[in-house]
Amino acid sequence: MKKSEIFLPKVEAKPDNMLFRFSLGQALYDEGDTEASIPHLQRCADSRDDWMLPRILLGKAMLQHQQAEAAKPILEHALKLAVEQHHDDPAEELREILADL
Repeated sequence: MKKSEIFLPKVEAKPDNMLFRFSLGQALYDEGDTEASIPHLQRCADSRDDWMLPRILLGKAMLQHQQAEAAKPILEHALKLAVEQHHDDPAEELREILADL
């Protein structure tokens, strides 16, 4: 069973539970269904200004679907959060991604 199959019914039952929604978005992303992950990750990013992980995955998913212009500010915000929250590895990865845009 795919992880997304575990989290989809949970999101359907509790659509406002952002942890379930993030888990679904992350599972879809990890399973290669990046396009389906985008609305879930977007909703998570919109729910909290300080939530770095959904922004990273959202930006990376958007890049895979030729949405670089829309992804850039999301990735820049994620980098700002990574630096503020002392997440060195994600910060380095985000710097590399942004340098390539």
